[in-house]
Amino acid sequence: WLGKESSQDEQGAAAIYTTQMDEHLGSVAVQHREVQGHESETFRAYFKQGLIYKKGGVASGMKHVETNTYNVQRLLHVKGKKNVVAAEVEMSWKSFNRGDVFLLDLGQLIIQWNGPESNRAERLKAMTLAKDIRDRERGGRAKVGVVEGEDEGATPELVQVLLQVLGEKRDIKAAIPDNKVDQIHNSSLKLYHVSDASGNLVIQEIAIRPLTQDMLQHEDCYILDQGGHKIFVWKGKNSNKEEKQQAMSRALGFIKAKNYPSSTSVETENDGSESAVFRQLFQKWTVPSQSSGLGKTHTVGKVAKVEQVKFDATTLHAKPQMAAQQKMVDDGSGEVEVWRVENQELVPVDKRWLGHFYGGDCYLVLYTYYVGPKVNRIVYIWQGRQASTDELAASAYQAVILDQKYNNEPVQVRVTMGKEPAHLMAIFKGRMVVYAGGTSRASSTEPMPSTRLFQVHGTNEYNTKAFEVPVRASSLNSNDVFVLKTPSCCYLWYGKGCSGDEREMGKTVADIISKTEKPVIAEGQEPPEFWVALGGKSQYANNKRLQEENSSVPPRLFECSNKTGRFLATEIVDFTQDDMDENDVYLLDTWDQVFFWIGKGASEAEKEAAAVMAQEYLRSDPSGRDLDTPIIVVKQGCEPPTFTGWFLAWDPLCWSDKKSYEELKAELGDTSNIGERRRPSPGDPVPDVFTATTTLTPTKLETFPLDVLMNTAAEDLPRGVDPSRKEQHLSDQDFQAVFGMNRAAFGNLPLWKQQNLKKEKGLF
Repeated sequence: WLGKESSQDEQGAAAIYTTQMDEHLGSVAVQHREVQGHESETFRAYFKQGLIYKKGGVASGMKHVETNTYNVQRLLHVKGKKNVVAAEVEMSWKSFNRGDVFLLDLGQLIIQWNGPESNRAERLKAMTLAKDIRDRERGGRAKVGVVEGEDEGATPELVQVLLQVLGEKRDIKAAIPDNKVDQIHNSSLKLYHVSDASGNLVIQEIAIRPLTQDMLQHEDCYILDQGGHKIFVWKGKNSNKEEKQQAMSRALGFIKAKNYPSSTSVETENDGSESAVFRQLFQKWTVPSQSSGLGKTHTVGKVAKVEQVKFDATTLHAKPQMAAQQKMVDDGSGEVEVWRVENQELVPVDKRWLGHFYGGDCYLVLYTYYVGPKVNRIVYIWQGRQASTDELAASAYQAVILDQKYNNEPVQVRVTMGKEPAHLMAIFKGRMVVYAGGTSRASSTEPMPSTRLFQVHGTNEYNTKAFEVPVRASSLNSNDVFVLKTPSCCYLWYGKGCSGDEREMGKTVADIISKTEKPVIAEGQEPPEFWVALGGKSQYANNKRLQEENSSVPPRLFECSNKTGRFLATEIVDFTQDDMDENDVYLLDTWDQVFFWIGKGASEAEKEAAAVMAQEYLRSDPSGRDLDTPIIVVKQGCEPPTFTGWFLAWDPLCWSDKKSYEELKAELGDTSNIGERRRPSPGDPVPDVFTATTTLTPTKLETFPLDVLMNTAAEDLPRGVDPSRKEQHLSDQDFQAVFGMNRAAFGNLPLWKQQNLKKEKGLF
């Protein structure tokens, strides 16, 4: 971490020590370069109560925080809704602006001034910081008062203190917008190869998004530029030692050559120990020998089939983590209703056609299930690949109407054809058939194909579907079961790589597709008429499929906004349920599903833009995401276990137990008597804020001669003298004589300078 006033020598030394520490730790650590005022959200998140910048150099950093020290006068500029940063600024009205929150810290009194244009979340966070200073640094003895910038007349006593300390109030500056980087900007990715094989450093651009893991060679180093927002340096494990040691300096040279700000964030990655943030910039990233999902492990080479563990739906609500991993809220045994969108309206689908989905149609599936006495609903919006634009729009519109019918409680899941989630398949008990095109409407005049080929995927009734593929031999795959329906017959074809469970599910689906007899054909024993129906023999995929590789991508939570007209997503690292505010909207990305959570207090515009914002997030993801990834809209209070399972110990009563801003403000107590004052006499010394506010003035300390206090051990001090505050037991005359200044001027000094003066005068 680099302070903005640190020297080049200090910054260089920090980089060297970081490299040495990395080597000491076995070259597996991720290194981050953070600059004051431009810290990443990840860095800020480590300081849950807030990050405070203090004036001064190394001397101030070598001391511990003193509790119950009241000779403080400082003004803190507070910014941030999630991760608060408070910077010490000049104690003057010209430091203020209308959009932020400021804390005037006067030792025994902390005044929070809320800019008229600051939001509730910022005010709440600033109040938390003020209370933390009170409790941690002042032993709970200070008072905290709040001044609302838009209604200063409600707290005249506190305003009077502000005027006394800061002088006559001047016009407050306009709000300063937060420097947020939008998701679109972050989506720009360029990969550079770094080499010094010729004796000179050469940096060459080799790829833009989407990036793949195999672009990184173990013998080299690379620089990944995320649109100038952040620079990553990747060090191959077989690159030479000098290249590794020079990684950070090369990144800084790259920043300078690109004319990026010197505050640009830098992160260095060691081969095999990459951070999750770095891995997520690649379209696919697999970590060898790392478990993914529930017990699946990636290994190199061909592997045997994974033993299937029986699915137990009774554990899902007791173990929401399992529900989230399995993407199942239950076993699909609830009530189901299906409608087809026809002429912009919903037409019920006959029960005998439940589970049949045609690529030229759009469907709404309402699923109802119970958890104890509570009724829960999910609305699946299935959109065919060949459906018209009008039908796609109508399906979304009808979903909103259906949602409103049930008090806006159902979870909404947008499903693109071919991306059906496991729970939707479970609803139809292994009898889901997806047709490439066409429609099931009675009014349709489109002729049905006489010959159709279906590929069957799945091992049980919870994960099986049949998907129509082109009628040709090249569509076959040795790992699967296929159903070939002809005018005269229906063949059941078993590839060599399919399991017994897959064959059984193939029979179940085949009975749905055709009621005729189904000759079973093993791969390699096909009769001539089979190939004739497929238009002749041709090559097809016959290599045994490797076990499915799941990308090792952890879930990510973002606070979302489109108030500026652009999609903004601020990531919340190490997230918990407490990070979510019921007045906002959030996006939870679990890679193969995207949840959009809407708080009860979210604006109507944010609610209406939910699906659009989620699609914009996928479109702008730098890793090049599949735009057909299922998007699930979740409302506060109606969260399914597939959502809550990604949070540790989800509490459904979390928000009902939270105190409002007004309640927390009321707990600070009455500050109306702060303004009681005495009029100073002409001969009095210049008062500090504490002698000007009688209710905050501590009991006057007994004074002692200088020689009694100077260079005296704690055990030899007179009774009642605080060893850490010897200077407070001096008379005003002795104080002025010793320090060459009055108490108020001394209190304005940085604490490290106060400590040094006390040491110098024998009063430490």
